[in-house]
Amino acid sequence: MIAEAFSDAGVEGFVHAREIGVDGPEFSHGADEKVVLASVFKIPVAVAYAAEVAAGQLDETERTRVTSRYRIGGIGTAGCADDVEMSWRDLASFMMTMSDNAATDVVFHRVGQAAVDAVLVKAGLERTRIIGCCEDLFASVAAELATGDPEAVLENPTWDVVQKLSIVDPERTTSSTPREITTLLDAIWTDRAAAPEACASVRSIMARQVWPHRLSSGFPADVQVAAKTGTLPSVRNEAGVVTYPDGRSYAVAVFTRSQSLALRDPAADAVIGRAGRLAVDHLRRTS
Repeated sequence: MIAEAFSDAGVEGFVHAREIGVDGPEFSHGADEKVVLASVFKIPVAVAYAAEVAAGQLDETERTRVTSRYRIGGIGTAGCADDVEMSWRDLASFMMTMSDNAATDVVFHRVGQAAVDAVLVKAGLERTRIIGCCEDLFASVAAELATGDPEAVLENPTWDVVQKLSIVDPERTTSSTPREITTLLDAIWTDRAAAPEACASVRSIMARQVWPHRLSSGFPADVQVAAKTGTLPSVRNEAGVVTYPDGRSYAVAVFTRSQSLALRDPAADAVIGRAGRLAVDHLRRTS
């Protein structure tokens, strides 16, 4: 059924789901295939940030400036015409709730690659690789296309161009597997990814994500969803935790890829929610 859903939406799909804190049944559909993370990589960045705050190494109320260097991606502080000054706490919120690329890069550069890598090691993610931040992603496009304006290319892409880019190749860009991402989510929701207060902070931020068109679309209003989307040309993802009124929670990771480069693809977005619901329904029936 889930394979048919992906086929009908015109995408390849990869899914893993598990109940939080339970060593029991899992749902797998290509769960160990390497996938492009896109902005799902911001989850471990958020954990690294929250861990530094919890350790007293970063004052979350301290203010910092987002300058024109970071004005990529077009949403949140990345879309501002002028420099923006705000707290680290608000930057982390923008990074996760609306997927602000500029906020992400400022936070990433503050905590550093080593701190993000440490999150992966602590969670036991052996197949997950984070290669820099959004700035590095755009730089790779500029280098591969020999252009100083990668955003212009990505705004009007062609498949002949996109399929050659490292940003859509899990062997050459930031990548993981659906199973490893639900492993990370389980660690965050059970306070094993970092200090308990750090994990609680990440859970709170993820619960405020503004996008309802993917994973959330598959679940009724009384089911709480805390998640993070990820989007690149030909790539649409979302990973998060859904919590039912009975208190049971499920980590779900859905990754898709296709040859469609449409900026708006309602079928591809909706199938992420559909696949997530099918996976969780299976778990609720079998456990």
